[in-house]
Amino acid sequence: MAPLPEYRPKQLSLGPLEAEILNIVWELGSVTVKDVHDRILADPNRELAYTSVTTVLRRLTDKGWLVCDKQGRAYYWQALLTKKQAQVIKAHEQLQQFLEVGNPDVIAAFADSLDESASEKIQAIAQRIQAARKAREEE
Repeated sequence: MAPLPEYRPKQLSLGPLEAEILNIVWELGSVTVKDVHDRILADPNRELAYTSVTTVLRRLTDKGWLVCDKQGRAYYWQALLTKKQAQVIKAHEQLQQFLEVGNPDVIAAFADSLDESASEKIQAIAQRIQAARKAREEE
């Protein structure tokens, strides 16, 4: 079970272009504006100004997703979280929002409406939670 990362970005919500650029950063590791711009323009149907890429990289840095490092005259951006860590954080936030409904009847009705495959997943999750809690108690 992947643990919930201690570090969290200041702002989780991302626009479509921010998400696309973040995925490019995850794929390439350390990027310059040119790296990202070239990757986006590799699609012949796309147009995007170089300055727009710069703006989005800075915005992702301000939101806490990226860190920028100057090496010589070039700026390099890297992600502060792995893609998997980001998925864990987003799933946790979505689950918290769902549970804020607070009404057990609503949550039970939702769970009852799931198909068999989803119900099996929920049962597997419950078993993993119990095993993790038991392991913590034994420590």
